[in-house]
Amino acid sequence: MEPDFKEGDQVLVSTLNFNNLKGPKQMRDSFVGPFTIIILIGKNAGKAKIIEGFSRKHPVFPVSLVKPYFQTEEDKFPSRKKNPLHQKILEVKDSPGPLRKIIKARKIRLNGKYQRQYLVRFKTRQQIQTNGCQKMPYQTGTFTKGNSRPLGGLNSLINDEPFLDGGYDIL
Repeated sequence: MEPDFKEGDQVLVSTLNFNNLKGPKQMRDSFVGPFTIIILIGKNAGKAKIIEGFSRKHPVFPVSLVKPYFQTEEDKFPSRKKNPLHQKILEVKDSPGPLRKIIKARKIRLNGKYQRQYLVRFKTRQQIQTNGCQKMPYQTGTFTKGNSRPLGGLNSLINDEPFLDGGYDIL
């Protein structure tokens, strides 16, 4: 069987022989990916660049367990959204600087409602001016996603209150 793809193409890999995936077999995805083909090995196999979640899998797959990946178009699926968590974080206007990374997240219960708190790291103004060439200390802050009372996090950033506490909100 001649493969329908070449090096650099993105493919989906069948989970038929993946025995360490959690959940009932009927509920698992039949294909995972997309993975990028690094090299074709003969006519019957291909070596794929494995992403972090499947790093314990062998990267060589037979052609019979691989199918081409076609990226979906956003206009065909208007209700499908990108990750709203990252959009919320990037939309914060009065933050001390650009968001560097999310360090940790946790879920808390407050007034009978669940809320998520995020420990985030911002770039400082000094890092922005030097384009990150020098190592400068990071400012660390948190914010809470939710619509109950202001807790310091996202709500305080929106309300123009100063916020750099170096840890989670204290409840």
